Amino acid sequence: MKITDILLKECVILHSNAHNKDAILNELLEALGHTKTVLNKDEVKKAVLERETIMSTGIGNEFALPHGKTNAVTDTIGALATLEHPIDFDSLDNRPVNVVFMLIGRENAVGVHLRLLSRISRMMNDDTFRKHIMDAATPAEVILLFDHQEGEMI
Repeated sequence: MKITDILLKECVILHSNAHNKDAILNELLEALGHTKTVLNKDEVKKAVLERETIMSTGIGNEFALPHGKTNAVTDTIGALATLEHPIDFDSLDNRPVNVVFMLIGRENAVGVHLRLLSRISRMMNDDTFRKHIMDAATPAEVILLFDHQEGEMI
């Protein structure tokens, strides 16, 4: 499964004005909730927030990867936001976050979920790629950037 298979243009938010972690999580959850993939928005939110209580998903390099597994989705789905102003995400490196990628998978698709988490993390650790994502002018451009970067990794 490729990132471009799970990241829909309508789930890409550019230059969000969210001012804190809760606001950006809710904004991404709202975008996901408008897709046909999400069967129950409240259950998806619960899965993400429960995972976040275990340990922050602010993984460093100004990037956060909140995620969860729930059968309240029909398939794996993702959402991405770039932030107009960096926010505190309780990141492991104590730096604020300016890109957030939310990944939601089904409970029985653990392998796919872990592979996607790993791939997204590796991609976003590339400073040049992350800057290109931040500079993207449209959701379609973000999708193309992921498509190109994923092609380079294979």
